[in-house]
Amino acid sequence: MSPIPESRPPLLPQLLQVPVIVAALGYLVDMYDLFLFSVVRVPSLKALNVPTDQLLTEGIRLLNYQMAGMLIGGVLWGVIGDKKGRLSVLFGSIIMYSIANIGNGFVQSLDQYALLRFVAGVGLAGELGAGITLVTEVLPKEIRGYGTTLVATLGVMGAILAYFVADLFAWRISYFVGGGMGLLLLVLRFNVFESGMFKQVKENTVDRGNIMMILTNGKRLGKYLMAILVGLPIWFVVGILITFSPEFGAAKGIEGINAGKAVMIAFSGQVGGDIVSGLLSQYLKSRKKVIRLFIILSLAMVIGYLMIPMQDLFSFYLLCALLGFCNGYWTLFITIAAELFGTNLRATVATTVPNFVRGATIPLAALFVSFKPGLGVIQSALVIGVATSVIALFALYFLEETFTKDMNFVEEE
Repeated sequence: MSPIPESRPPLLPQLLQVPVIVAALGYLVDMYDLFLFSVVRVPSLKALNVPTDQLLTEGIRLLNYQMAGMLIGGVLWGVIGDKKGRLSVLFGSIIMYSIANIGNGFVQSLDQYALLRFVAGVGLAGELGAGITLVTEVLPKEIRGYGTTLVATLGVMGAILAYFVADLFAWRISYFVGGGMGLLLLVLRFNVFESGMFKQVKENTVDRGNIMMILTNGKRLGKYLMAILVGLPIWFVVGILITFSPEFGAAKGIEGINAGKAVMIAFSGQVGGDIVSGLLSQYLKSRKKVIRLFIILSLAMVIGYLMIPMQDLFSFYLLCALLGFCNGYWTLFITIAAELFGTNLRATVATTVPNFVRGATIPLAALFVSFKPGLGVIQSALVIGVATSVIALFALYFLEETFTKDMNFVEEE
């Protein structure tokens, strides 16, 4: 008699658990608020009487304030997530960035704008890491890749939503909409349950959320740094090539490029990239193979975006979409970072790693500005783009494959 095969619960009910859905919706609001500034940068700065020749400089300054907030917030919320729980971050971060974005709708000066972008950045830093950590811990290892893909797909749609809201409403109203969505989502979070793995660790005496366990251990620090470097090409594309697409278009002789439209088109492409990379990872049972493929594709598209002669808007926006598609390994990269570390450090890693990558926009933008006078807009971006991709491939080589890794373990001192 043949043995009766072991029955497994249906995939969809496991995948559509409340924590997964709430994490996905949280990332949607997060991405809306994060990229709304890229969409409304030009009209909002013009409304604050910034001269046309200073739009790029002041835009970079405000972006740097936002990213500096995310660097600080990444450490803050990561430690809180491992010490107090994943839910404490999901509640605290959304309150902070929702109120800050409502405040952005009332600004009357550049200094006020910069301060509130900084505060919003601190709040936004906690959302994705806590959500991914929770999803990887509540789902079985066989399907957690589907869960993180769902989170990524809905999240990227938030950036697309930012474009359409900003197209329909004035830039101040667009900020009010983002803050309002965050406060509405806060109500849904009262139904979310804490990770069982975190509850088990909390009952033990193991040290939690101690970032010094990473910084003072060579092996852990190496994994941590390599995980950060793998994500650099994504935020070079988003923070430089797409955010400042009007300037790159002008350098190629193309006028009339709308930064908000470029962001929307790029993230529409990233929706497809996130879905394809997530499903391909499940099919190949590998994170690393898929990330490597997408980094190489991203490098090819960066070179094409900067070097292919273009004369019309359609061709330019098409390359923005393809760049976005090749950026579609963002969630795989955060997932592998979370899977590398034990439950007592997982939230710290999953929250700080993506925010350090986002914060890398600051030195990348500084390099871009410093190279631009000597090399020009196109060549300076090309040098930085090739360098970030080579560094990312090198870092990925040294990371372990985590697809089948059990999440129920802790890091010992």
